[in-house]
Amino acid sequence: MIIGIVAISKNNAIGKGGKLPWHYPADLRFFKETTIGNAVVMGANTLRAIGKPLPGRLNIVLSRSGNIDLYTDVIRLGSKDEAVILSQYLKCDVFVIGGAKTYEAFADVIDRWIVTQVPIEVSDADTFVPDDFLEGFEKIDSKELGDGLSVEILQRNRV
Repeated sequence: MIIGIVAISKNNAIGKGGKLPWHYPADLRFFKETTIGNAVVMGANTLRAIGKPLPGRLNIVLSRSGNIDLYTDVIRLGSKDEAVILSQYLKCDVFVIGGAKTYEAFADVIDRWIVTQVPIEVSDADTFVPDDFLEGFEKIDSKELGDGLSVEILQRNRV
């Protein structure tokens, strides 16, 4: 299954200056617990922002130019289509973890979204998810993480 996982502010912000514009340990813990043992797909800028591959996960980085730091435990792919083909051979879920361009590229193949609602507005953010990114999805579960954070799990409506 291909799953988008994202934390968004009240105004749909997801980034500022290449970083998360907040720090909530409960969200980071939830992200780790949810993605560990699975594959994560990210853009090259997200890998740079994180600073290293995420341990305990298969790290897949999309880069058309190939201009990324080489890590022995990172698979570099040139396109979404290559990642989708690879996902068919994996025995784990594939989590799309950002950034905005990567979420946009995978929008048509994401089966499920896991969205952490962050209880703030980030007025000076520079990266956002589109207002309609959950169109065609239905909430199937939710949970509270504490610190005012709530998580919604949404499944794509299949016609």
